[in-house]
Amino acid sequence: MPLKPSSKAWMMEHVNDPFVHLAKKHGYRARAAFKLKEMDLKWKLFFKGANVVDLGAAPGSWSQYAARQLKDSGNILALDLLSIEPIANVHFFQCDFTCEESLLLLKQALKNKPADIILSDMAPNLSGIKDTDQAKSVYLAELALDCAQNLLQTNGVLLVKVFQGSAYNAFLKSMQSVFQKVERFKPKASRPRSPEVYLFGKGLK
Repeated sequence: MPLKPSSKAWMMEHVNDPFVHLAKKHGYRARAAFKLKEMDLKWKLFFKGANVVDLGAAPGSWSQYAARQLKDSGNILALDLLSIEPIANVHFFQCDFTCEESLLLLKQALKNKPADIILSDMAPNLSGIKDTDQAKSVYLAELALDCAQNLLQTNGVLLVKVFQGSAYNAFLKSMQSVFQKVERFKPKASRPRSPEVYLFGKGLK
């Protein structure tokens, strides 16, 4: 079956994407690793011995990047509905984060110690309907925020993806009500047409 024009355009964009080539060169599973790298350089997210939780980890490029920064120190817990290939020094759990049991699973895996960093690159399955996709994105971001309130240490960090749209400002206010410091950022590796932005929250109120 021949590709639709939209599929051809996406394929051309993907093939010519410099971050796709960089990901292959450096052994990352997805170009998204370079979004996290840019944000790490901006906020210095990782440090020796950190407890890291990676929500929506598949295919694993954020966990790969975190593991390279921590080397053999710390603890990385990755979670996704989809399976991923094993990553050295990363403990992966295949489960549905929308279920309450997943939070209990993370608490047990942390052995009742707080997390230092929670990463959420979660995104919904896109329907192509802008308002629907944005609402689903905010819902996942709200779950990540709830997870942060339950698992983060007092001076911990939440880095969460959310789609811009009608519910974005309300979620931003929720972040600001929970964290002492909140910043918005769109990495260069995030395609300009994408509605995604990342919110950085640090220091629970």
